[in-house]
Amino acid sequence: MEWKIMLKQLQVKNNFVFNAVKTFKLVKADEHKIKVLFPSDSAKVEFDKISGEFFNHFKRKIQNHIIEVEYVRDVENLKIEVVTKRKMFEKFIEKNPLLKDLDDLMKFDLT
Repeated sequence: MEWKIMLKQLQVKNNFVFNAVKTFKLVKADEHKIKVLFPSDSAKVEFDKISGEFFNHFKRKIQNHIIEVEYVRDVENLKIEVVTKRKMFEKFIEKNPLLKDLDDLMKFDLT
């Protein structure tokens, strides 16, 4: 629950870090151990920027200061998407529908 609250605050405060850490999963492994599942090393670097503040708050909240944190790379949840020029253009069309008319008129080569 605290993780979700922190993500909401982070989304407003620092959207870049939010996008990097929103796929992280915190799993209670033991009474005094939390596993942090992260998708990539670059995302973990962004998490390291906020982890100290988050875990200090979390430890005070639950009144347990001997919690250990274990980082585990979660390769299964790593989302790799190949973005073609066509897909990028379609995302732009969602934001600006006039681009569709321009594409119809100009016949862009988006292969």
